[in-house]
Amino acid sequence: MIQAAVGLPARERILASAYELFARHGVRAVGVDEVIRRANVAKATLYRHFASKDELVLAFLQQREQLWTKEWVEAEARRRGATPEEQLLSIFDLFDEWFRRADFEGCSFINILLEMNDRRTTIGEASAMHLANIRALIGALATEAGLSEPEEFAHSWHILMKGSIVAAREGDEDAAQRAQAVARLLIAQHRRA
Repeated sequence: MIQAAVGLPARERILASAYELFARHGVRAVGVDEVIRRANVAKATLYRHFASKDELVLAFLQQREQLWTKEWVEAEARRRGATPEEQLLSIFDLFDEWFRRADFEGCSFINILLEMNDRRTTIGEASAMHLANIRALIGALATEAGLSEPEEFAHSWHILMKGSIVAAREGDEDAAQRAQAVARLLIAQHRRA
């Protein structure tokens, strides 16, 4: 993931520090002072770039979507799969590798949504929106694959994704393989005649 590096502009150091801390420990467990200390900036510098902790969390979520959803899940799935169906299935190959890494931290969108315990908060809404963006990606792949009811398919597929992440956090390193087996059945169910 991102490392706070000396030499980066202050805003980037703050965001890199927040990224590492929020991804690993959640939002409530990390105070602004810890981000400031890790980024090696003054409190005034943090607040010059981010008016509040909520604004910093929102920036983290946007960056997480860019790095995790777009640059890793989407880009790597498209690279690995020759067809849209293969691209969909390769998501679980990616997850299998991710679940076995020592730095596996789970899905920040899920973690923060649950941590906020209220989808109507600004951060809760943002987390839910980023999860909806993942479903939209799945729906697009389903459409490209010619699967029926792509939106319905995307909701079911996303349940498999989220469920495998939670199972992996429980310690089931084979969760992605289990989810992929069910995913194959889901594809078959939505394949058009």
